[in-house]
Amino acid sequence: MSASVPRLVIAAPSSGSGKTTVATGLMAAFAARGLAVSPHKVGPDYIDPGYHALATGRVGRNLDAYLCGPELIGPLFAHGARGCDIAVVEGVMGMYDGAAGEGELASTAHVAKLLRAPVVLVVDASSQSRSVAALVHGFASWDPQVRVGGVILNKVASDRHEALLREALDSAGVPVLGVLRRVAQVDTPSRHLGLVPVAERRAAALDAVAAMAAQVSAGCDLEALAGLARSAGALSGAAWDAAEALASSPPPPLPVPSPGAAAPGPPLRPEGPRPQAPDGLDDADRRREGQPPDGLGCAEPGSKVRVAMAGGSAFTFSYAEHAELLAAAGADVVTFDPLRDEQLPEGTRGLVVGGGFPEVYAAELTANEPLRKAIGDFASTGAPVAAECAGLLYLCRELDGQPMCGVLDATARMSERLTLGYRDAVAVSDSVLAGAGTRMRGHEFHRTVVEPGSGAAPAWGVRAPQPRVEGFVQQGVHASYLHTHWASQPGVARRFVERCRTS
Repeated sequence: MSASVPRLVIAAPSSGSGKTTVATGLMAAFAARGLAVSPHKVGPDYIDPGYHALATGRVGRNLDAYLCGPELIGPLFAHGARGCDIAVVEGVMGMYDGAAGEGELASTAHVAKLLRAPVVLVVDASSQSRSVAALVHGFASWDPQVRVGGVILNKVASDRHEALLREALDSAGVPVLGVLRRVAQVDTPSRHLGLVPVAERRAAALDAVAAMAAQVSAGCDLEALAGLARSAGALSGAAWDAAEALASSPPPPLPVPSPGAAAPGPPLRPEGPRPQAPDGLDDADRRREGQPPDGLGCAEPGSKVRVAMAGGSAFTFSYAEHAELLAAAGADVVTFDPLRDEQLPEGTRGLVVGGGFPEVYAAELTANEPLRKAIGDFASTGAPVAAECAGLLYLCRELDGQPMCGVLDATARMSERLTLGYRDAVAVSDSVLAGAGTRMRGHEFHRTVVEPGSGAAPAWGVRAPQPRVEGFVQQGVHASYLHTHWASQPGVARRFVERCRTS
């Protein structure tokens, strides 16, 4: 394991204190000094890691002890930090806030302990002076196993204000490692699910990251912060590796029914004329006859199979480990943009459509009729399709009245109600991702409603917080609101790729 990589965890008493500004600015400031910086984010959030990637030039990675289990936090960290000079881990919410009803699980404090990393507490000091000492003392002493090694004071009004804060903190025993003045907010616009992703505003996001770096460089003691990072304890065990994770996970049985058989429940799409090849058979006919799709044939054992993964501005949510696991399982992962590309990549055998904001780009997605039809035709052959959240919406008949791919006999619409939280789930139906009975933990984060919420063969039975079934398993399609992290169940990737080979 990358035991020697210096590391810091950036935490705060609550959301809105300035964690993202400090963490992203610190990453960029260290990178500007020529350091290879490994960026990490506690929790399931997909958006902040995009800004971290801009700051460091490396993939932003999540460390989620609920989705992946505490035992994987160290190995996943070491995987991302391999070859780096320093790592910066941005926390989530307040430092001790974790999965509801699960104690410290998945909190910033929990991850800091698992990483044996010192914590830098970012405090919004805008409406306090001497009280800051009581606040910092409380957070530093609440859990003796969490080492708060310094504090960065944010939104400080003046020299006099700073002097009062420093005087108060002298008695708390926690050094002040930075002071950020109250300035015009860095341009990081938000909307219904948080910050606008980098992919949608890259030029402006680069300017925002540069502004954060300048602010942190001017107001923080970078040498002291780097020294604190070097005080992190050694980690034991090996770094996570996709190929090794696949090798050590038991191979799951292939889906039932077999690729050539029809799935239970209603057809994915209304029957209608389909393009015919010279022999008079289309891909769906070939599958029913036990023949491979036209021009593809069954993949040779051990050969690469192409898996198309949706990207671009509308589909920005994906954990890096998913593509790494697919590649380790034998996939050639190719990204395509549903806003621009009119066809799936040539030779596609499997399709992954992750999360994002199709509701923001509904008109553009609707306008790309050739791709919508291509995806509908692809799914109707029984080929493997995995869709999460935004992918689920894209596969519906329509989203807010605008036509989507029509793969699922369901409609989607925006809602004012925010659905948010961790989910403990069990696979209800055999699918291209999991056999019935497979337990996985997921996360929901959306302001949309799909009607109906599940198909004849649901994807998941959600056990908590309220028992229910959700999602769709039809032919080769697995579509659900749940975001999952495949590092917790590497067999999911292998199962998907094997289905790509045989379909």
